[in-house]
Amino acid sequence: MHTKNIKKVVIPVAGFGTRFLPASKSIPKEMFPIIDKPLIHFAVEEAIHAGIEDVIFVISRSKNSVVDYFDRAPELEVELEKKGKKNLLNPLKTMLGNKINYFFVRQKKLAGVGDAVLCAEKLIKDDPFAIMFPDDLIKSKIGCLSSMIQVFNDTISSVVAVEKVLKRDVNKYGIVTCKRKQDRLSEISSIEEKPDPDKAKSNLGVVGRFILDPSIFKILKKTKPGHGNEIQLTDAINVLARNNKVFAYQFDGVRYDCGSKLGFLKATMGFAKDHPDVKKDFMKILKKNDF
Repeated sequence: MHTKNIKKVVIPVAGFGTRFLPASKSIPKEMFPIIDKPLIHFAVEEAIHAGIEDVIFVISRSKNSVVDYFDRAPELEVELEKKGKKNLLNPLKTMLGNKINYFFVRQKKLAGVGDAVLCAEKLIKDDPFAIMFPDDLIKSKIGCLSSMIQVFNDTISSVVAVEKVLKRDVNKYGIVTCKRKQDRLSEISSIEEKPDPDKAKSNLGVVGRFILDPSIFKILKKTKPGHGNEIQLTDAINVLARNNKVFAYQFDGVRYDCGSKLGFLKATMGFAKDHPDVKKDFMKILKKNDF
């Protein structure tokens, strides 16, 4: 395992987002806003906070708005500066800081998350790297990815974020079985993608945050289509765990599954309660049941 610092992240955003049709037909799901920030913004913000410098988006032809979002808008910036609206300008500058590099790679065929990650191989090269799914919006004081990088630095091993899920929901997740269990950190023995709830060996579900050794690319190239006839990242991690230590990390924080309509609504409400512009009036609406 490499001991280099984690400076690169792969963010796969090529999918159709079919659960949000018809809205996602013209607006990428990653661009749906939670109050005033799109999901993709939260993911990149978390990555920057964790010290990431190279952000690699794996996109498809319908995701041009993602590319535009991470480009400069000089006219807008000048206008905000002129009107003294630094509170609106500063988040834009954070996203476009001089130390942050954005790369966009096309996934030619939507063949699964494993294939999407493989598309970034030439940019990752021989470095350990992070993977983030914007669908999994995590509210955490420290930052989930920051915590995982600390775990990586302590163990010099690949790390997968997990959380306990309800038995009835295990068929929605990659489910982890561990051989050495600790409070928050356990060594993985196997991962099964979306098992039958009655046959699942645990209730630890994989969440969309990973830190992986670059040897995962060799494994992905040999990985055959699995669940849904797609190349599954979890299948490749399962192989990686046979010959290398891979740790499951139960992070501190609240995760919102923004890949589902209900999860997206929960996230909107969860963030509205803390948002300085709306929290006061929003709480009044909730108390009065005025909606």
